[in-house]
This record gives sequence, C-alpha cells and structure tokens, in this order.
Amino acid sequence: MDSYRVEKDSLGEVKVPKNAYWGAQTQRAIENFPVSGMVFPDVFIRSLALIKRSCASVNLGLGLLDRKRCGAIIKACDEIINGKMCDQFPVDIFQTGSGTSTNMNANEVIATRANEILTGRKNTKSPVHPNDHVNMGQSSNDVIPTAIHVSACIQAEDLLLPSLDGLYREIRKKQANYKSAVKTGRTHLMDAMPVTLAQEMSGWASQVGHSVKSVKGALPGLSELAIGGTAVGTGINTHPDFGAKVSKTLSQLTKIKFREAMNHFEAQAAQTAVTEMSGRLKAAATGLIKISNDLRWMNSGPIAGIAEIRLQSLQPGSSIMPGKVNPVVPEAVRMVCVQVIGNDAVISLSNALGEFQLNVMLPVIAHNIIQSITILANASRLLAEKAIKTLEVNETHMAELLQRNPIIATVLNPAIGYDKAAEVVKRALKEKKTVKQVAVEMGHLSGKEADKILDPLVMTRPVLPGSKK
Repeated sequence: MDSYRVEKDSLGEVKVPKNAYWGAQTQRAIENFPVSGMVFPDVFIRSLALIKRSCASVNLGLGLLDRKRCGAIIKACDEIINGKMCDQFPVDIFQTGSGTSTNMNANEVIATRANEILTGRKNTKSPVHPNDHVNMGQSSNDVIPTAIHVSACIQAEDLLLPSLDGLYREIRKKQANYKSAVKTGRTHLMDAMPVTLAQEMSGWASQVGHSVKSVKGALPGLSELAIGGTAVGTGINTHPDFGAKVSKTLSQLTKIKFREAMNHFEAQAAQTAVTEMSGRLKAAATGLIKISNDLRWMNSGPIAGIAEIRLQSLQPGSSIMPGKVNPVVPEAVRMVCVQVIGNDAVISLSNALGEFQLNVMLPVIAHNIIQSITILANASRLLAEKAIKTLEVNETHMAELLQRNPIIATVLNPAIGYDKAAEVVKRALKEKKTVKQVAVEMGHLSGKEADKILDPLVMTRPVLPGSKK
C-alpha cells in the first residue's frame, strides 16, 4: 500500500500508483483495457495539451476561469507540449470509443501537475479540478475529434509534406543527370520502345508531385475543429464564442489556420475529413509502391537480373549467402505503404460506424491516421536519402541491353512497312544479331539510313510525319 494512494470518483475508491499524476478515471481505464499495449502517439498528446491550454486561456478571457488556476493549467500544458510527462499517458488505444478515458487522463494529469505547481503537493482535484477547470466548456466528444484534426494537421505540415517535397526534389535532381541515358522501355514486363532514364524518373516525380498536391488539398477539411460542440453538438455548458476563440488560439500556437466547424453535428458524428485524408495517403502509398518496385527490378541481379542501376549497399542481405546485398529500403517502403492501405480500410469502416450524434471509433481512427502520416513521411525521406540520392546508373549495361532489343524495329514501320519490320525482328532474335545489322543485311536500309533511323536517343523524341522540329 505504500506504493499506492487512494483516489475517488463517482464509482468509488481506486488505488493509483503513488508517483502517478493521473487519477481514478485513468486508473480504471488502465485496468479495464489491457488490450494491445499501444498508446496514443506523442503528437496526439501534445495536441491534447495544446487544446487544454487554449481552452484555459479562452475561459480566462471570457471571465469563466480565474487567473491563478489558468496560469497553473497553462504551465502544466506547456510541460506536456515540450515533451515532459510522456509516461503519464498509458491508456490503451482500444478503449471507450469516444476517447473519454484519454481525455480524462489529460484532465487528471494537467490538474494534478497544476496543483503541484500551486501548492507543492500532488493533489488531483484541488485547487484545480480536472472536470470543473481543465475540462471547462468541453466534452470528450468534441475534444477528441479536435485532437485528431490538430495532430493530423501538425504531422502533415511538419513531417509528411516536407518529406514528400524532399523526395520530389531528389528525383528531379537525379533525373537532370540522365537526359541522354537511353534504356529499354518495358510494358507487361516485356521489352518495349526506348525511353531515357530521365523520362522514366519524370514519371516518378510526377506521381510524388501529385501526392503533395493531394495531401495539401485535404488540409482545409482537417482545419475545421469540433471544439465548442460539447456533448452532442449543441454546445451545451459552454460559451457561444468558445469554439471560435479556441480555434483562433490554436492557430496562434501552431501557426496552422484552424477554424470552428461549420456544422458541429457532422464534426462529432463523423470523421469525414480524416477519411478523405486517409484516402489521399493511400493513393500516395500506391505511388511509392510503384516507384519502389521499379527500383527493385532495375537493381535486380547483379548477374541474372536487369542490373540497370545499383542501389546503395546498406547491410548484408543473407545469413547464408556471402556477399548478397538486398534492396532493403524499397522493401521497407513497400511494407509501410501496405500498412497505410490497411489503415485506410480501418479508418473508412470506422467512419461508417458512427451512430446518431457521435462516432465511437475515435481512438482507432486517431491511431491509424497519425501512424499513416508518420510512417509515410519517414518512408518518403528514406527513399529519397538512401535510394534515389545514392543510386548509381550502369549506363554501359543499359546501352548493351538496348542494342539487343529487337523491339526497336518498330521505328522501321514507316520506312519499310510492318511486315518487313516483323521479319527483321524474327531474324534478329533467331540469329542473335542487332536490328540494325539485320535490316542492312536484308537490304531494307543502307548503313547510313540505319544509323539515322535506329538512333536510340532519337526514338525517345519522335517527330510525327509532316511535323516540323
């Protein structure tokens, strides 16, 4: 008993660890939900503290909270925002669907720390009360949806968009070096007409660029906040200006432009904006999978594969095969992207499961959207820094593969016709000769004509008949 203290709530007494800042309701949640061991990420806890800080400041300005209590609450919140007391938020993700346990966890920790600041004693309820003062003008039902939006916006602005921008720039930088590096194009995984490596990379860059625009396009929806709706969206027990003022204060603290939700009933009953963002993250993930697959194929070998590029050797690739090195970063990126796609399925179904005035799948929505943003950002950064930036191009080998590619006979169609071009391809394959050699041997072209028509670089910049260049 020496390591515990006794706390009380409406259900009775609860033993709480003596050194914990949380109180009875948090302790009940710890005991009720030993499900996964997964807790809310730091950015979500910081967002909760930002919200509680903003609410205290607004309540002070509205004359509803005294300056002494407000100051202590703000100091306690600032400590959490600055990364202190992270171990004081142990409640599992899989809990009550409104996230009430986590909201009360924050209320109790902030109140206890505020009381310690004011009195020097770790008191949970006096002079600052978790419900009456820290949670003044709020409900879990508007605080948790607000925290989801705030944390998702912070993580997207501070982490994801810079990482995607960095990947885009790195691809463009690498692309600029290979405008004349011609390689075999591939469709259906089969040899096709030539492209430059720069052209191929431009497709990657375009995919990433579209992802940047897409993510930015979802942010206005996430900037609408549920705060001010309290229990069911009517704003019961709060000042009519509360939501707008808290949103403005949060904007000042985060430098992100937040605003009060246009419709509080929608803001609490659904998580449409988060679902939209998740769908855009899923689309971005599919793009990164495509780029990673291209890198893995192009790096395959070094003897029996395509071997057009060499990815940086980061670690030994086998516990039994000496010297083997694997494309570990693209592999990790693909796993991240598959997780993001899975998270989107959870978020979509969770959004559909809201009933009447509240969605009660909020904690898992929060966990999955923050995880998707975070891991997609980190994967994009790794792909840029440890794959795109450091890859080496085997231009000699690319040229050799291209010369052996009979599909380049396609450019002979306007000069000698499809049927004769097909004969050239068939003979080139059978005799293992180049298209140029066979076309000249069969008398279809002179050597000079063959050199001009079968220039691989020219094939990547075709001129339509009758057009001027």
